[in-house]
Amino acid sequence: MAKENLVGQNIAGYSIEELVGEGGTSVVYRAAHAEHGTVAFKALRDKMRQDKTALARFTREANFGKRVLHPNVIKTIETGQVEGIPYLVIEWAGGDLLENYAKKNAPMPRQEVANVVIQIADAVGAAHQSGIVHRDLKPDNAMYDHATGTLKLLDFGIAAATDTSQDERLTRAGYFVGTLMYVAPEALSGALVTPAADQYSLATIAYLLLTGSLPYLAKSPREMFTQLLSQPPIPLNKARPGLEFGGRVETVVMRGLSREPGDRFQDVMAFAKELADALQESPSAASVRSPTPGPASSTSGTEGTDDGLLSRMKGLFRRG
Repeated sequence: MAKENLVGQNIAGYSIEELVGEGGTSVVYRAAHAEHGTVAFKALRDKMRQDKTALARFTREANFGKRVLHPNVIKTIETGQVEGIPYLVIEWAGGDLLENYAKKNAPMPRQEVANVVIQIADAVGAAHQSGIVHRDLKPDNAMYDHATGTLKLLDFGIAAATDTSQDERLTRAGYFVGTLMYVAPEALSGALVTPAADQYSLATIAYLLLTGSLPYLAKSPREMFTQLLSQPPIPLNKARPGLEFGGRVETVVMRGLSREPGDRFQDVMAFAKELADALQESPSAASVRSPTPGPASSTSGTEGTDDGLLSRMKGLFRRG
């Protein structure tokens, strides 16, 4: 990595100040620019520049980021290539990864969950209107600033255009992209997915924020894969001892987690609005008794993927 380290260099007007994270395909730096201020500067690794799939995904992330213009989507500032190094510059978002925030604070208050889910749905809905399915919605791909209550969606690196043909996919048949514990069941075959897959992932995020746990508690990727294909998710009201949300909230979340895409809501915003309305029905806290804190399932995704700068930006480079 030492020979790839760009710290101290000035590239296309960006002063590279600090390496904040690295993954199998790219490295991310904090950089400064006279006009744009502090930004995240992402560069493709040297060893991946001849990999057609890695280069295509890097380019796709840049192009999709430019297409989806929305206050809740991280802004793509510039893309380019310098001395054979493809790079992507995006805004530097405040706050922390939603993943880290949830680990510390879930179960979260009902109104806060509603606010987060609506913002994610707004961002994803904008992508859908632009003909893009995100395919990797998860708390690790959202920056959340609790102080302001604002959220920014990250990383369109494995997103797909809804008009992409089977031959144009960047996923081999029989494989899937995304993170297993958030991926929709229909994606497990590696087939092209619709916007309904993002709704399933958002319902899983909502489940996590409300309960501090996940709808499937598999101990390994193999077990998770089997459960997704053959078992129903754990009902929301049975997720954790001492948590009770009432029938309507549970019905909404579990409908979003339906195995069949056609059984979910009409679109991701319809799901988010219905959940927000249901959560506002009762002003009481989500918990009847204080539940024993516990971490969410740690089953990791096949496509993927600590506080400080590395933690805040790792959603940009987690894929290996």
